[in-house]
Amino acid sequence: MSEGFMNLLSVCWKPFTNSGETGAASGVNGNYNGDGDDFEKDGLLWYRDIGKYSGGDYSMAVVQANQVLEDQSQIESGPFGTFVGVYDGHGGPDVARYVCDNLFRNFQARSSEDYGVVTPDTIKNAFLATENGFTAVVSELFNTRPSIATVGSCCLVGVIYQQTLFIANLGDSRVVLGKKVGNTGGMAAIQLSSEHNANLEEVRHELKNLHPHDPQIVALKHGVWRVKGIIQVSRSIGDVYMKHTEYNNDQILPKFRLPEATVMPIMSATPSILTHDIQPSDSFLIFASDGLWEHLGNEEAVEIVHNNPRAGIAKRLVKAALHEAAKKREMRYSDLRKIDKRVRRHFHDDITVIVLFLNYDQISRASSSSSSSTNAPHVSLRSALEH
Repeated sequence: MSEGFMNLLSVCWKPFTNSGETGAASGVNGNYNGDGDDFEKDGLLWYRDIGKYSGGDYSMAVVQANQVLEDQSQIESGPFGTFVGVYDGHGGPDVARYVCDNLFRNFQARSSEDYGVVTPDTIKNAFLATENGFTAVVSELFNTRPSIATVGSCCLVGVIYQQTLFIANLGDSRVVLGKKVGNTGGMAAIQLSSEHNANLEEVRHELKNLHPHDPQIVALKHGVWRVKGIIQVSRSIGDVYMKHTEYNNDQILPKFRLPEATVMPIMSATPSILTHDIQPSDSFLIFASDGLWEHLGNEEAVEIVHNNPRAGIAKRLVKAALHEAAKKREMRYSDLRKIDKRVRRHFHDDITVIVLFLNYDQISRASSSSSSSTNAPHVSLRSALEH
């Protein structure tokens, strides 16, 4: 492969952190080197009201509930495509941070190997490379920090390549499409991601089929179905104690220990992948961690986006979820806002929301362009590693 062509591929999928374009930023800790337009903050809520990416506008928000924020997220966009990731950590922030640092890089590498073409295998291989990379980290640190083996992260990724949308998911984050309904002015809510949560009957059925000799592969604990009675999600990056028997020993906390050696991985890092041809009636995408969907239904979220201004829409969705969380505890939202992180986790989870508005004409023009010198905005936006 020629050096010039490889350079072109690196331009297509590189994170653009020095473009100076409105809408490009990196992190809320002030480490962006472009125009300095950072996230705004309102208590434990960080948000970016509006920005532009190669296919239209975006809005982004995250609210913290844990002592250390366990959600991470990113948008990477340039003339030839857009990559969106929402990473919902559990057991700690380590895996979500690792994924935010490495999944897009692995995706870039696999895309370059495929001459810039994106396929489901491109994305799947990037997920597996990220899983293998974190497993190597666990191998290195396990003897001095065995808890690293019990940390994991759900991973929701959307990739817009030419006029195709790829959705890849591990765990129970979710992406919902808002689609115009003819000329009615209405908006349909279409869930595009498959979820892997043991509370879903089809997930329990899948686990039982994969582990026919293990009658305890799923167990009901305190009214919640869990894999091995421990964890709700069946797919993730990390959670290596559920995948490699050498990390299931008395070095990890008793609540994670499995009573028997595993003959095959209990959890998987292979994502469910959906391919969707973007249509003129496709209006927007809502990517969010399960902290949002715990309080808002698909239709409700789509109606909020459809009936309100674009600017600040991700923040509006987060606040709608927080209002519902407060209502469930018979308290006012204003009182909920006064509760500090860690204690806040008893009322709601960390919540991340990214809304992408889809400009079909703009996406079509970008996909038909043979040059990387188009005027499409270059965006490299990440939530902060630490709050």
